[in-house]
Amino acid sequence: MGIPFTGSPGPLNAITDVPGVEVGYVTLVEGSGPLRVGAGPVRTGVTAILPRGRDGVGMPCAAGWHSLNGNGEMTGTTWISETGALSLPVLITNTHAIGPCHRGVIDWVVANRPEAATGWLLPVVAETYDGYLNDINGSHVTAAHAVQAIDDAAPGPVEEGSVGGGTGMNCYAFKAGSGTASRLVHHGGDRYTVGAFVQANFGRRHELVVAGQQVGDALGVENPMDEAHQAVPPGAGSVIVVVATDAPLLPGQCEALARRVPLGLARTGTTGSHFSGDIFLALSTANPGALGSTKSADGTEGYDELRFIQWGSIDPLYETVVTSVEEAVLNALIANDTTVGRDDHRSPALPHDPLTDLLTERGVALAPLR
Repeated sequence: MGIPFTGSPGPLNAITDVPGVEVGYVTLVEGSGPLRVGAGPVRTGVTAILPRGRDGVGMPCAAGWHSLNGNGEMTGTTWISETGALSLPVLITNTHAIGPCHRGVIDWVVANRPEAATGWLLPVVAETYDGYLNDINGSHVTAAHAVQAIDDAAPGPVEEGSVGGGTGMNCYAFKAGSGTASRLVHHGGDRYTVGAFVQANFGRRHELVVAGQQVGDALGVENPMDEAHQAVPPGAGSVIVVVATDAPLLPGQCEALARRVPLGLARTGTTGSHFSGDIFLALSTANPGALGSTKSADGTEGYDELRFIQWGSIDPLYETVVTSVEEAVLNALIANDTTVGRDDHRSPALPHDPLTDLLTERGVALAPLR
């Protein structure tokens, strides 16, 4: 749409611009009309993010996490806090499907990486609430779907919008879901990539900001969520963000990147909601072979070595997190169509032409479309 953003995106403008990262989806859409718990309608799914791809499952990455508001869930975070490491696929789904997805990660590792399943497994599974459109209390997401999402994970272009775990999600009372973006950053003579993946399901309509302009109410689009969804207040729903980079970082530096995610979200207008679980994970795929918890193969007690960017030089990475998260949220909104779900609840698409007209009227210079 030509909306201006700062920074230089990678070739795909996606988290998969980070070498080795793979993304897989399972999207579940079935039925229409009145809600019958257990029968549908179904508007949900599973997203799998593999930091080192399928071949790298079990090899730790430096990692850190941060919660802006804790009305949500991301499993496995206490172990990340303890060790600063992440070695399993990351799954994102709906609030009531955490359990089967957790089981699915374990099933996949047992079947495909049995050497990594000889002890205990603590998968990272995160969620946002899709009960406005989806039969969230029905057991529609299964462990098999989680396994399939991991199996389907691939490098390359990433589909955005109503796919995977983002299928039934809304943002600023528009249809949203899955979004991604990336930025290139230079350190000395080296070039690195920072990529963000967002499952966007947050924000009140009047808060929405695009290119620095508050546009939510000015677009004149119906807001059925204010009336039809009394059980959950406007602005509720949550947001999960995964940030990945190939820049060499300490676990504490990954946590510092995760703490910058809210600055990118704020650029899209949100002020945060008590009813929103806003939880963020950041990881570095550099330093392969480090941060494991086991002794050397020969049983000797050795040492790990970590190469990392100096703290005083980390600001450019903070900037790329902020700008890539901002764009990923808007990509989730723009790559969407109006969706009707359970009980004919309707989530309108963010209108493209009225948005560009409004931005132009307010003096925003839109880039020519390629």
